[in-house]
This record gives sequence, structure tokens and C-alpha cells, in this order.
Amino acid sequence: MKLKSENSDERAAATQSHGHAVSATGKPGVQDWVEPLEAALELILRSQEPEKITRFLQRLAERLSESGVKVPPIVNTPYINTIPVERQPAYPGDWQTEVKIKSYIRWNAMAMVVNANRLHDGLGGHISTFASSATLYEVAFNHFFRGRTGDFPGDMIYFQGHASPGIYARAFLEHRLDERDLQNFRQELAEGGGLPSYPHPYLLPNFWQFPTVSMGLGPICSIYQARFNRYLRARGFLKDEEPKVWCFIGDGETDEPETLGPLTLGARENLDNLIWVINCNLQRLDGPVRGNGKIIQELEGLFTGAGWNVIKVIWGSDWDELLAKDKTGLLIKRMDEVVDGDYQKYSVEPGSYTRKHFFGKYPELLPLVNHLSDEQIRKLLRGGHDTRKMFAAYRAAMEHKGSPTVILAKTIKGYGLGEAGEGRNITHQQKKLNEKELREFRTRFKIPINDEEVAEAPFYRPDVESSEHKYLMERRKALGGFLPQRQVSAPALEVPKQEFFVELLKGGSSNSTTSSFGRILAMLLRHKLIGKNIVPIIPDEARTFGLDALFKDIGIYSPKGQLYEPVDKDSLLYYHESRDGQILEEGITEAGSMSSLIAAGTAYASLGVNMIPFYIYYSMFGFQRVGDLMWLAGDIRAKGFLLGATYGRTTLNGEGLQHQDGHSLLLASTIPTLLAYDAAFGYEVATIITEGLHRMYEKGEEILYYLTLYNERYPMPAMPAGVREGILKGLYKFKTGPEKLKHKAHIFGSGPIINEALRAQTILADDYNVSADVWSATSYKSLRNDALGVKRWNMLHPAENPKLSYVENVLVNEKGPFIAVSDTMKSVPDQIAPWVPGGLVTLGTDGFGRSDTRARLRRFFEIDAELVVIATLHALAGKGLIEKGLVAQAIKDLNC
Repeated sequence: MKLKSENSDERAAATQSHGHAVSATGKPGVQDWVEPLEAALELILRSQEPEKITRFLQRLAERLSESGVKVPPIVNTPYINTIPVERQPAYPGDWQTEVKIKSYIRWNAMAMVVNANRLHDGLGGHISTFASSATLYEVAFNHFFRGRTGDFPGDMIYFQGHASPGIYARAFLEHRLDERDLQNFRQELAEGGGLPSYPHPYLLPNFWQFPTVSMGLGPICSIYQARFNRYLRARGFLKDEEPKVWCFIGDGETDEPETLGPLTLGARENLDNLIWVINCNLQRLDGPVRGNGKIIQELEGLFTGAGWNVIKVIWGSDWDELLAKDKTGLLIKRMDEVVDGDYQKYSVEPGSYTRKHFFGKYPELLPLVNHLSDEQIRKLLRGGHDTRKMFAAYRAAMEHKGSPTVILAKTIKGYGLGEAGEGRNITHQQKKLNEKELREFRTRFKIPINDEEVAEAPFYRPDVESSEHKYLMERRKALGGFLPQRQVSAPALEVPKQEFFVELLKGGSSNSTTSSFGRILAMLLRHKLIGKNIVPIIPDEARTFGLDALFKDIGIYSPKGQLYEPVDKDSLLYYHESRDGQILEEGITEAGSMSSLIAAGTAYASLGVNMIPFYIYYSMFGFQRVGDLMWLAGDIRAKGFLLGATYGRTTLNGEGLQHQDGHSLLLASTIPTLLAYDAAFGYEVATIITEGLHRMYEKGEEILYYLTLYNERYPMPAMPAGVREGILKGLYKFKTGPEKLKHKAHIFGSGPIINEALRAQTILADDYNVSADVWSATSYKSLRNDALGVKRWNMLHPAENPKLSYVENVLVNEKGPFIAVSDTMKSVPDQIAPWVPGGLVTLGTDGFGRSDTRARLRRFFEIDAELVVIATLHALAGKGLIEKGLVAQAIKDLNC
């Protein structure tokens, strides 16, 4: 054994002496195959195209994996530009004129915020975000953003919300906005109107298309918008050139789960119509995004892993010479190891600091910059401020096929503000500049404003005959027109009348309101005029809601069709995917589903076609989970139907605290454009949907409908005569109590709990000599809004006869106490209490839910018939109409 060991050592030593390391077994060492492989790779790099190299490396990795070798994943590339200078296309524009235009826009964007806060301290506004992203936008505006022309709807741009002053400033140069508009920034109520703080279609409906300032919502909506465009194309609604969807994002915004959560959808469905531009200025509101790390590298790994095409634009053209001169790779090594906190520091320090701390870390790097002054080092551009680098990135993104693209552009927050905020932690809050800072800004960007005027920060717009204005307008004309711009051009639809749903109006069978809706949806999908415009949106709950029959009938949209045989293929209701499927089955993502509703519900404005989304979801996971997207739907003027299925704190029995929803109607009351209904019967659901179709798609009203749906089955009555108005306004008398009884009362019931009201009506009549009328309360929100409107009118017209609201009119001649009972929180019916004669007694389901039977749950929450009886008797006793002892006896009799 000793001899063998000595021989092995001698053999290894002899081999090493010849310059080649081999193993103790005599097999070739690492160096024996690394050197030839590197030589071969060098040959490939010189002779092959980049795409072929990529394929070769992919195949090599596959071979190694097949052989059992663990191949380390490569999700990060060196901290340099993805597109090398030799592959950079020539810049097609008049670069010098574009720089002038960009400088004027910078100035006006800054002046807009400064002037607003000078006149009205505290209005706020943001200078620094657009200052960092001006080049990102201007290159795109001048060469890539396409406007609406003929049948082409125009590219869809999700602008970073805090950059809105820059977008307004460009529109000012285009003469789309005037000086008064800019002067009234953040002052919509000023005389003559003003501009909203951020992109808000509700407030500026002919300008903004997409609300984006609520962090994360722009990104997720852009992904689902790009997918919806493909859906419409697959179904024949979009036939011509496809619009690109652009989304501009701040690097700090990527911490929002809505930003990165849906990334894989983009790659999975090959959305090469989608381009994200992430403004990596390394700062969020309070400080660095990743002071101890590198946000660009982190995002590159995330997007690469999710299947996106990643383009990094880190260094400006000034760095090309330095990188070319560095033959050791030491400069790239230094770029890789410096953290973002240091890069931020370099942006605020003089060039001497960067020379010492960046280049000086390795003395070998100092000769690379010996020919540069400290000032030249300070001005070394980051890639996001370099017009040529951004053009190359955009061109590559436009030409890429097969997956979405993200461009990671490195910038400096507050670029151009100098000591007033450039690169500093306070820059996001910067609203004001003093005279010295204004002069420096003016001088740096060569704004033609003289010294006497500069302190007033006047707006500057070149003459219409100037070369800058002509160039600006020529570029937009060549690209099809102005952006952003919102145009409503969709032709009205001819929707069915109420008689179309005759089987719902006739009643007769036992159903839940969920199954009633399912029948309505199936009928609408078969309607010869609007069936193809229906967009069913379901987040993985179709079978729960009894809608699985739609799978076979209209199919689930998938751009790949169905590449497999489903396990239930032999069944009638098998899971059927197809390229032109009509259902958007989103999986377990309420945020994604809501984004699809927003895309479909705004197609009338963004794509010129009226689509009718029906988004049905597990009610508890609607407003509570994605309330910000619900609010955005109002801002963006979306149209369509929200269906909160399995509603009710007690109707959804057994599921317990996390699932039982008794508060969405209250949350729905906060959204101004949303009409909220709590229907009890199939004919009510049909009536509400009929009216919604008419108002949104024939009259063109930009509103949304929300309907609660329940899973409890009970006999569905026929629609009584003359109740249509009451259903839509929110309250009507469903069943009158018996005549010739001693006392009178009124019970408002909603949803399935109207059946408890009806049972209470019988008990009150049979046992307590009380005639109770039962009313169906379909919308407390509508009743309240109407009452508030009448109240305001009366206040502003004191000399005229006061008006009565709808609820006051229908109750004005009614006697007796009024009791409201529902499967919602008490504060929902309480919305109308001020207008109910003598006040309103409310029973509801406040508190967390429980897992149990409906009967026990309703007794626990005190909304069953017996508790309705007790509440009614107690109200009568409170008015002195019966003895309190009768109430006590009833509590005993009814085992309450």
C-alpha cells in the first residue's frame, strides 16, 4: 500500500512538472480540458453570431446535465450593458435637437412643481422621478411610441405615476396643454380647471389612459392588458397591427407583490408585445433601494428566472472607451463588487472622490482615467441618461420575439438638480428650488431664459416656427399622433331586453342566486348580438359556482390550445382549453383576475370595442383582498360586472372565519362609480343585469356593477308586477302583511335572509297580532346616494319646496317600526337610517364568522326569524304600542 501511494505521488509530481495537473488516478486534470475549451470558445466568439453562441451554450449545459453534472444556473451577467457598443445601432434622430427638447421639458416639469408650491405651500409634487427618467421617455416618444391611427389603437403606455409633471410638460410643448394648465398643477378646482397630481383617467378622461401611481398596480395591469390584447386577437376582435404595451416602473416599486407576482404569465404566454422599463435610480422614497446590494443584478436574476428577455443599460457611452482599454477585466470586476449605496455616494461627490474610491481601489485602474479631469469623471454618464444606449435597448426590445422584455436602466434620481437634490436621500420630497438653484438648472440645460426672469421660474415653449417645435411635431406625426390620449370610439351594443330572461322572471324552481346568475350568463353567451362580447373571468372557482358547463361550451382561453388530454376528457364537463376560448380562467389570483376585468372593462376606450366582463369570484377575496384594484377600476372608468359569489356571514355555512363575507357591501359603498346590489331572487338578478347592460353598453355610462350571490337554494318566486323601479332604486314592498291586525311593522330583508323576514312575518301575525310588510332591500348604497343628493339640493335651494328622496317617498305613508335584517354588517342598512321615519332597527352579522350550520349561525348572529320577531316587538314596545312584558314572554316562547 505504501509503495502504491508513493508511485501515485511521484506520477502526480512528474505531471505537474510538465505544467499539466492530473488526478491521482492518471486521468486528465482540469487544466487539460479547460484550456482547449477556452480556446474553442474564443474561436466561436469570433466567428459566430450571438444567437448561435447562446444555442451552443444551452446545448452544452444540457449535455452536462444529462451526464449528471450539476450545472450552476446563470441568472446574472456582469455589471455592464447587455448590448455591446459594436452591436449598437446608429441613432436615427437629430440628437442635438432632441437634447434641446428634452431640456425644455425638464425645465417646465420642474417649474410646474416649484410654482405650484410657491403659490400654495403644501400642494406637493415630484421633480426627481422625471428628472431621472427624462431620457427614458424622450427616446421612446421620439422613436417608438405609436399613436392611434385608423384601426390601429395605438401603443399602451403605463407611465410611472410620479413622473407625471414631465408628461404634462411635453404636452405643453405640443400645444395640447396651455400655460394655465401647468400653472394649475394639482389644482383641479381652480378657476378654469387644472391638472391632477398623477395619471387619473377619471379626472382627465381625454388624456390619461391608465392610473399608475398606486405602486404595483401599473405593472400587474400591464401584463394582463398585454395578455388581453392577445385574447382579443385570438378571438378575432383585433385583426390589424398589434399594439405594444409599455410599462415604466421605479426600481423601488418592484418590492410590491403585484409587480413581480405575475411575471411568469408574461413568459408562459409568450407576451412579446410587452416591454417594461425599470428606472433604476437606486433610490426609493426614504433612501437606497438596496444600499447593501445591487438592485439591477437582483432584478436581472428574477426576470431571467421568470423567462423574460433582460436588457441592462448601466453605463453611458463615456464608459465605452474605458472598458475597451481595460484588458485585464479589472474594471468589470470593480463594477461588479461596488454596492448601490456606494454608487449613490459617487453621484453626489466630486470626481476626485470617485477617482480615489472607485478607480483607486485597484491602482491598475487609475491609468484608465489619467486623461480625464475630476469634472469629466463626475460627469461620466449612467446608461439611462444616454440617448444612444436607450435607443439601442428599445430597438432590441421591439425586435425580440417569444417573450416579454424588461429594460433595466441605471439613472440618478433628481438628475440635473445639483445640490438641490441630485442623488440625495431627500430628493423625492424636493418641491422647491431657490434662485441660485434655478440659475444652475437653467445654465446646465441651456434654457433660453434671462437672468431677470429665471427667479420666477417661467414656463418656456419654443415658437411654433422653431426647429425644435417642428421636429417635435414631425416625430409625433410620423408615429401616428399624440400620447397619452384616451379616446372613446367603441360603437354601442344592442343588448337584450328584460323579456329575454323570461324563465328567471317566471320563477317556479328552487335555486340559489349563484345558479340563477349561471343561467343568465349561459343565456347571454348564446345571444346572437352580444354573446361574443361576453368575457367570463373566473379565478379557479368555476366548479364551486356551478359554471363548469361553460368549459365545453365556450372553452378556456390558452394561446397554446390544449397540448394534453385532460383526465376528465370522457366526462361531459371536461376541462377544455382552446386557442380561441372565451373564458379567462386565471387560476388562484384575484389580483390577476381583477386586472383582466380592468383590461376588458376599458377596451371600449383603449381598443375601440365594447367587451362585457363578468368577473365572478369567492366573495371574501374581492374587495378585502384587492381593494386597491377595485378603486383603480373606478379611476380608469372600467365597465362590467363584479359578482361576489358565496356571499354572507351565515349563508356560506361551514367555512368559518376566513371565508364568510359580511362586509364587502360596505367596502363597495366607498367606490363612487360602483353600483352595489344585494339581490334575493333570480328575477332581481336578471333585472339588475339587464339594466346594467343597457346603461353601460347602450347609453355608454362609465360605471361598474357589483352583485352579491349566495349559495343557498330556495324557491324562486315570479316577479311581482310594478317592482322594476324598486329593484333598481334599492327598495320595494315584496309581500304585504295580513289586514285587520292590531299592530303594524315593516321588515327590510336582503339576499336569502328575506326568507327569515317572511318567516318572521308569519310568526308575528299568528302569535302576536302584528301585520308586518316584508320589503326587499336590494341596494342600500343606491338609496343612500339618492337621499344625499336630495338633501344637498334642499340645502342649496332653501326658498323652494323641499324634495323627498326615493326612500322617503315610498315610506312616507307607512306606519309602525322599521326593522332591517341581512347577512351583512349592520352598518350596511344603517346607511339609510336618517331617512327612515322614526328610525331603523338593524340586525346584521358583525364580528368574525364561525363554522356551523346556517340555523345555528343565524341564531348566533341574531338574524333568524325568531330574533326578527323579538326586534320587531321590542321596537313596538319602545313606541309604547305593546307592553314590554310581551317582549319578555316572546323571548321565552321563541327560545331566544
